Amino acid sequence: MAKKNIILCGFMGCGKSTIGSLLAKKIGSAFIDLDRYIEKQEKKSVSQIFADNGEPYFRDLERKAAQTLSHKNGLVIAAGGGTLTFPENVDAFRHNGCIVLLNIPVEIAAQRLQYDTTRPLLNRPDKEEVMRDLYNQRLPLYQSAADITVDASQSPMQVCLDIISSL
Repeated sequence: MAKKNIILCGFMGCGKSTIGSLLAKKIGSAFIDLDRYIEKQEKKSVSQIFADNGEPYFRDLERKAAQTLSHKNGLVIAAGGGTLTFPENVDAFRHNGCIVLLNIPVEIAAQRLQYDTTRPLLNRPDKEEVMRDLYNQRLPLYQSAADITVDASQSPMQVCLDIISSL
């Protein structure tokens, strides 16, 4: 039987890319960061896609990528912060995967993203307020999408061990 995918979801700064890469190495799987996957296909950064084509265009690329990757096996996928806020993406990933929420308090996300200027949704003067609002909107969606929730405020290695023991 083919190995199911592991899809990591959670708010920006929760460690999806770092933990995903580490987890994939630890369990012998391929790692795909969904944003990098889209950037490679489009030959431009997520920020540039947002600037050139807008968020709806990016979300469509994200939906298509989720569909494509859900038909592969044995991957660890770091979904973008907004990916699993859309039911069609949740359904696609559930088709062949286990969705893991990397849960962190908004205060930790704010601390980790304090100097980050690469996230289009946060590139604004009211960054902290926007982050809190977005976090409060997204957390219930992440929670309803997740098969497993782990505390991602710990070290990346501990989070990986928690995920492995939960699977």
